[in-house]
Amino acid sequence: MDLPVIPIPPAAAAGGGCSSKGCGTGGDHLAGLPDAIRRKIQDHPCYSEDAHHYFARMHVAVAPACNIQCNYCNRKFDCSNESRPGVVSELLSPDQAVRKVLAVAAEIPQMTVLGIAGPGDPLANPERTFATFRMLSGKAPDIKLCVSTNGLRLPEFADEIAQHNIDHVTITINCVDPDVGARIYPWVYWNHRRLRGRDAAAVLIENQQKGLEMLIERGILVKVNSVMIPGINDRHLQEVSKVVKAKGAFLHNVMPLIAEAEHGTYFGVMGQASPTAEELQALQDECAGDMAMMRHCRQCRADAVGLLGEDRGAEFAMDKVDVMDIDYAAAMEKRARVREDLLGKLDAARGAKQAVRAAHEDAQAETAGLRPVLMAVATSGGGLVNQHFGHAREFLVYEASPEGVRFIGHRKTDLYCSGDETCGDGESVLDRTIAALAGCEAVLCSRIGFEPWGALEAAGVAPNGEHAMETIDEAVLAVYREMAAAGKLAIPAPLQKRA
Repeated sequence: MDLPVIPIPPAAAAGGGCSSKGCGTGGDHLAGLPDAIRRKIQDHPCYSEDAHHYFARMHVAVAPACNIQCNYCNRKFDCSNESRPGVVSELLSPDQAVRKVLAVAAEIPQMTVLGIAGPGDPLANPERTFATFRMLSGKAPDIKLCVSTNGLRLPEFADEIAQHNIDHVTITINCVDPDVGARIYPWVYWNHRRLRGRDAAAVLIENQQKGLEMLIERGILVKVNSVMIPGINDRHLQEVSKVVKAKGAFLHNVMPLIAEAEHGTYFGVMGQASPTAEELQALQDECAGDMAMMRHCRQCRADAVGLLGEDRGAEFAMDKVDVMDIDYAAAMEKRARVREDLLGKLDAARGAKQAVRAAHEDAQAETAGLRPVLMAVATSGGGLVNQHFGHAREFLVYEASPEGVRFIGHRKTDLYCSGDETCGDGESVLDRTIAALAGCEAVLCSRIGFEPWGALEAAGVAPNGEHAMETIDEAVLAVYREMAAAGKLAIPAPLQKRA
């Protein structure tokens, strides 16, 4: 099959789509980064909180083997029922991966990022990984190429990474102390030997840190992922954040441990607790004093396709890709137009967000001295309040305060309007959704039914459908001012004295 070459859209080639007005505005989690880094990641859905509403990503599962074992990981090959890292529906050869990428690029023109993140470790499968990157560099030069690794073999391949069109690398670093690492990693396979305990963790940490330094020296952007494991590394991750920032990482993504027993991981089977949403937010806030924090991560499958928060991978199984009749020339022309249009919309959205925050600052006297509030938002994308409560599979959580709006994270839920009234364990879908919104005082959506409205109010969460199709920042701040006007945001006297 003679695969087509995807042309580079003019806006992408020029690095456009973000004016000085739209970038670096208040509330931007990347505002403190140098301009050169911001230009590289401004439309990257995995790094930019704004861009992930507009641009999509995909992962190709070409790396089955792994050279370490993590107590939170159980890789599954041929699984469509679990949404977590290390899980794939089908493994691909490099040739298959390239065909799939080009098919997705034609069908989803907003797809701008291609990553290899498993289901094992890409650098434990170097031949398959770099063969894929080599072909894609020639066939799809407008797509950003990324690799996610545990870092064990990173020093060995730093030069080869730099030779390809790969300027973004993610390293999973859960500790910088071997004693902590010994509780996370049962073994590491290094130099044809299986190391265990503290020795294994020490080798992994040394290579992670050396690899990080080598990538920075070569001008490659590095994001660090860390899994928050209560009672094991939760207090230690502040030190991790300081160390990786000092070595040049530009973004830290602290993710919650996924430890369901049915996943078959050691931590899951042994009953290791996952952090609550409140615990995760508190730790992210503590680490944020040291470097920029990523809060919109969805802990994607190793074969994820689409916008963050959605997975269209089933549409692009290889048996479907192989029979697709695609006019690549027409598809790529459309791709260029769509991407340029989205860059303009993203720039406009950033400008609108700046205007909303500036207006809030001008009227700050209305909310000065009041307490912050968490609000959940149902959105189907575009940075708008535009989804029915019952159609949401996740809610985005924002904090409103006198200082403005900041994104906190996302809460996954079951689909309420699915025709299935229970979650399989006797608990209703609505009950579970309300539990997922713990700590939120309002939920904003385009529409909501009578039954969930009453249940939310009874749980202390105010439903609000009055700001449909408004931008999220605009809607959240409007509700915050409404709450302030109603006298609901005063700080209790005991807390005032303590402050």
